[in-house]
Amino acid sequence: EVQLVESGGGLVKAGGYLRLSCAASGLTFDDYAIGWFRQAPGKEREGVFCTNRRDGSTYYADSVKGRFTFSSDNAKNTVYLQMNVLKPEDTAVYYCAAGSPTYGCYGVGLYDYWGQGTQVTVSS
Repeated sequence: EVQLVESGGGLVKAGGYLRLSCAASGLTFDDYAIGWFRQAPGKEREGVFCTNRRDGSTYYADSVKGRFTFSSDNAKNTVYLQMNVLKPEDTAVYYCAAGSPTYGCYGVGLYDYWGQGTQVTVSS
């Protein structure tokens, strides 16, 4: 059984930072396209970051470029999203996901496995 478990969300003031973690069991992150997504109340789920090691594709949403950084620890089969200079508009539930590496990494529909999400709230 595949499980993705996010952690690290919380309440932070604008300008602050958080690091989200996503630990996988039942799959090896290195074999999949990996994405971080977020969904704010009343809005569609949007991609924040994705990467596909098979074809080298990497994507950061314009709204987070220069502030968010992806990293991974293969030994722990865990990926991270370092989020700096947080803004109130970053408030959302954040999800990690894994999907087939066949077709790049962009797009919600590419992903088969999702975590339960972790809430990030940024106060002004």
